[in-house]
Amino acid sequence: MKHYTWDSYFVELFDACVDEYDEGNHDYESWFSDEDQDFLKAIGCREREFFDLVEDNVSSGGEEPTAITALLITAVRRDYFLTIQRSIPSTKIVTPSELPAKDAELDGYRWLPRIITKARAKLRGEMDPDIMFCCGGDRAFLGKQDIHPADFLRVVWAAGDDDQKILDYVKAKR
Repeated sequence: MKHYTWDSYFVELFDACVDEYDEGNHDYESWFSDEDQDFLKAIGCREREFFDLVEDNVSSGGEEPTAITALLITAVRRDYFLTIQRSIPSTKIVTPSELPAKDAELDGYRWLPRIITKARAKLRGEMDPDIMFCCGGDRAFLGKQDIHPADFLRVVWAAGDDDQKILDYVKAKR
């Protein structure tokens, strides 16, 4: 993989997968060549996570998440994967039952405990196939707070296990 041009490869692959989905091919496992699979592994991205971004993009008419938003989210994950995990994938998987409830609150912010847990799992590459970071609920929360999904991932990364730092960031955005 060429690291200098990984972003271009990502966007080209995203656009090609959008076309596949638009043409009725929803079997994401058939979308990726061996080279594509190697590329996704090298940046710490699972095929299903990529599919979820593509599916939501198509379902929203190309609005959310855009290819650029998908790239920015993946760039944060890639950076974490390469620098913190040193390209070694986590063996842990966060399951849906481990997520806080959708109505859970942190200091009056509904959904915040859930999205924090999902963001940490996204950073570490521990997303269960039935969980998506930047799903409709996440986008609704982040949109209301005027926080870009990639920026939220960076804040969660910087905060480590300190939820108060994340809460302070969210409060400062109001």
